[in-house]
Amino acid sequence: MVEAHLVDSKSTFSIFAHLLDARILRALADMGFARPTLVQVKALPIALEGRDILARARTGSGKTAAYCIPVVQKILSAKSSLSASDEIYQVTRAVILVPTRELSEQVTACLQSLLTYCEKEIIVVNSATGSSTHLQRALLADKPDIVISTPSRALGLLQSKTLNLSSLESLVIDEADLILSYGHDEDVRQIFSGGYLPKVYQSFLMSATMTDDVETLKGLALRSPAILKLEEDKDETLLLSQYSVQCSEVDKFLLTYVILKLRLIKGKCILFVNDVDRCYRLKLFLEQFSIKCCVLNSELPLNSRYHTVQEFNKGVYEYIIATDENSAHAEADSDDEPEEDGLQDGVDDELTPTQRAETNPDEDMQLEPASKKRKHPQNTPQPGPSKPKKQKRRTKSDKEYGVTRGVDFIDVACVLNFDLPASSRSYTHRVGRTARAGRAGMSLSYVVPKDQWGKNKVVGGLESAKNDEVVFARIEKEQAGRGSKIQEYKFDMKQVEAFRYRMDDALRSVTRSAIKEARIKELKTEIINSEKLKAHFEDNPLDLEYLRHDKPLHPTRVQAHMKHIPKYLLPRLVSAPAIEAEESQVSFVPFKKSSARGRGRGRARGGRSGGGGGRGGKKKSDPLKKFR
Repeated sequence: MVEAHLVDSKSTFSIFAHLLDARILRALADMGFARPTLVQVKALPIALEGRDILARARTGSGKTAAYCIPVVQKILSAKSSLSASDEIYQVTRAVILVPTRELSEQVTACLQSLLTYCEKEIIVVNSATGSSTHLQRALLADKPDIVISTPSRALGLLQSKTLNLSSLESLVIDEADLILSYGHDEDVRQIFSGGYLPKVYQSFLMSATMTDDVETLKGLALRSPAILKLEEDKDETLLLSQYSVQCSEVDKFLLTYVILKLRLIKGKCILFVNDVDRCYRLKLFLEQFSIKCCVLNSELPLNSRYHTVQEFNKGVYEYIIATDENSAHAEADSDDEPEEDGLQDGVDDELTPTQRAETNPDEDMQLEPASKKRKHPQNTPQPGPSKPKKQKRRTKSDKEYGVTRGVDFIDVACVLNFDLPASSRSYTHRVGRTARAGRAGMSLSYVVPKDQWGKNKVVGGLESAKNDEVVFARIEKEQAGRGSKIQEYKFDMKQVEAFRYRMDDALRSVTRSAIKEARIKELKTEIINSEKLKAHFEDNPLDLEYLRHDKPLHPTRVQAHMKHIPKYLLPRLVSAPAIEAEESQVSFVPFKKSSARGRGRGRARGGRSGGGGGRGGKKKSDPLKKFR
């Protein structure tokens, strides 16, 4: 979704009428692109001249269309001078590399919209999807004009000779600052050094930030590039209000319950956690209070993840719990302690290209989807090869899944870092999901002090939370360098304590068995709805019946009375920062002080539609004053 303030109000796409095919202009009009964005105005003429481009522009600036349009135009121009009988008429002329499968779906959707009136001339294949190897080989055998892929998948296809890039004309690396930090560094280097690419081709590097990773890719992919920098307006930092709370692991659940149930945050909210178990624990916990939410994690198939994001964007769900597994492993700060080096991806950013190649020469080769033969030699000397296999599969899943960047979340009012990320860079990417398109937003981060880590037996302790204080100090330092300040929000826990007994009761209901059953239920649902298994269920209807009637052994106990909050639990004076996704600034809608007769029993705004708090006086108070 393109942000309005990044559109060039003085230009229209008609200024490119002499450069672009009429079918592309017509498709752009159908897509609602009346005016180009600033990055598109600068990039299109240069790209159509054939120059390499390095573009730095924030998320939502129209970078995807900025490279898709010239790529499509170049292919149409090349084919117009050839006949269908020519050998080089149908060849792969463009490859687009993205860090995550979610982003590959969005790029594919953009290209398909652009090709509305020329879909017969240009074939697009997204090889990053979870489709079978046989299907991919069949699709790539037709030599599609444009191939979209992650680096690891592209390398596997090149090594198996399923993909031929000898006629490549355009190479795009989108979200270049994430490609290497997501563990694709060795894959990218092998693609460039393996002799798979021709000597002459045009390259595009699109990035939201300029990092050392981008400089590395610049040296690998670009030749005398045109560098485009679309600087952010300094006032945009004022649109994001950042808060932090020092609390224990169990108090995270208490504060989340109070904030969401009392509707202290109004609008759509993303809750970030650092592993899949936490994702389902938090979901089951919130369901105890009838707080409707959805989950997004790497265990779900790509189509399900994509559908979940669409449902969230449409407003079907106000809260989405996103598992950001890469933040704890793949994006460590450069000065992180070496104690994290047990996780392979955690040290990728600390190593130079030479060190990476020397220390783990075969690491990424094990992660290729079509590389079973490469796995076998390493597994042979191992006494138990089954465990390493499971670990490798999971690492691969983490590698091609990401929610902090590349996923188009629309109108997010708040980002709640339930688990603090392991790096300042990942924090920046997370909070970048809100305060977009000129709208205000807020972020709230829970920081666990080291002396309170792991003290609760029910919740336990998240491994990445051990270093919360150290990581948060780095985050504060980086945000200060950007002109932003993270304010410490001190909840008055005495006002929140009244809710603790309910929180404890709900948390005890979310057992390990219940979490396991919830994950199994998700997998059953995916199996039942799977397009690939339809034929199997038609031949074996009893299998489908068994799945549908299989009941969980340890279902989560949901108590009906937990849905409502008794009036006596509400503080006498409450103020709620209501962040409207539709408004351009943060509006605080306070709760009104109750009258003497009804003091202590004022209603929370959001408890009923149109409610404005307790009845009585009109005096407004400081937001969340009684919780401070």
